[in-house]
Amino acid sequence: MLWKGRRQSSNIEDRRGRSGMPGGRLGGGGPIRLPIGRGAGGGGLSGIIILVVIFFALRACGIDPMQILEGGSGAGSQQISFDRSEGSSQVSDEEAQFVSVVLAETEDVWNGIFQSQGQNYTEPRLVLFTNQIQSACGYASSASGPFYCPGDSRVYIDLGFFRELAQRFAASGDFAQAYVIAHEVGHHVQNLIGVLPEFNRQRQRMSQLEANQMSTRVELQADCFAGIWAHFTAQKGLLEDGDIEEALNAAHQIGDDTLQKRTQGYVVPESFNHGTSEQRMTWFANGLRNGRLEDCDTFNNPV
Repeated sequence: MLWKGRRQSSNIEDRRGRSGMPGGRLGGGGPIRLPIGRGAGGGGLSGIIILVVIFFALRACGIDPMQILEGGSGAGSQQISFDRSEGSSQVSDEEAQFVSVVLAETEDVWNGIFQSQGQNYTEPRLVLFTNQIQSACGYASSASGPFYCPGDSRVYIDLGFFRELAQRFAASGDFAQAYVIAHEVGHHVQNLIGVLPEFNRQRQRMSQLEANQMSTRVELQADCFAGIWAHFTAQKGLLEDGDIEEALNAAHQIGDDTLQKRTQGYVVPESFNHGTSEQRMTWFANGLRNGRLEDCDTFNNPV
């Protein structure tokens, strides 16, 4: 990915080197994590379907979101980009700078998409931490992997995970790392449009199997949103040869079935809560193909 010299986000909080942060549980549901041996719960189907329908409610007002996104000239023809020069992070090391640039690129894409629909995009903050952290969703250690906390609208990452991604999960490359960030930002988008609040409200009333099935739909939609970001990033000319393959490989390597085969030698489909490798790759590709929000409806389509 051609990222050097690009705008860095001002929404970075560098808490590395600290032994945890004050703050209790503020509500808003538990953290939404990448699967590295443990996963999130599920949610309710009917309520989430309604929220996804609302997200596309501009159609009912006679406005076609697809024409806005496409500029009326075919799928993916318009680049959604609002490059901004103001604001920069205070991080100085290259790895953190990369994360800051990727976050800035997600800001540009999602600000553009939301603005094209007459809505405001509230940008998330991204917290860099080492070993352990206290968020509004409770205490977490770096062993849990990157996560999004809907309670404080923050993405949390220990940068050591990227080395683990390459060494333990065989998913190396800067765009594999960018995919991880874009996936967690995808959960923030879900939080803004109401998917995550409904997910957290209803999952406590579901059986574990039902909760896992709904969690899978939530996670696959976040993968699709990451694909939308990759679509518009490609339109900017920032991708290099092999970048998309890196992201697809990362999606494959953290599929539930692949992880279970690696860690325990067999799979238990009933326990899947993020999606199989094939599903994760497919939904990322759905978002990547045309950059269309409607291609990310995991609640009304088979997954």
